[in-house]
Amino acid sequence: MGITIRKVRAGSWYTFAPVGMDLYDPKTTLTFGDIVQVKRAPGCPPPNTMGHCHVYDVAGKLRGLVLTNSLQREST
Repeated sequence: MGITIRKVRAGSWYTFAPVGMDLYDPKTTLTFGDIVQVKRAPGCPPPNTMGHCHVYDVAGKLRGLVLTNSLQREST
């Protein structure tokens, strides 16, 4: 029985629902329910590398590196 890592897509919007280390990570100011967009940060590995991705807020500001499992797909 293994852990399933959720895959995310660059350019898509997600709701932040922290799990694992994202619950305790002091390097991000994201809170539960924040809307974020996954993007490939310049000079960084692409989204889904080792189960992580960089997220940006609605203003386009980099908010940090989070676990892909902490992102829930936005329903439209």
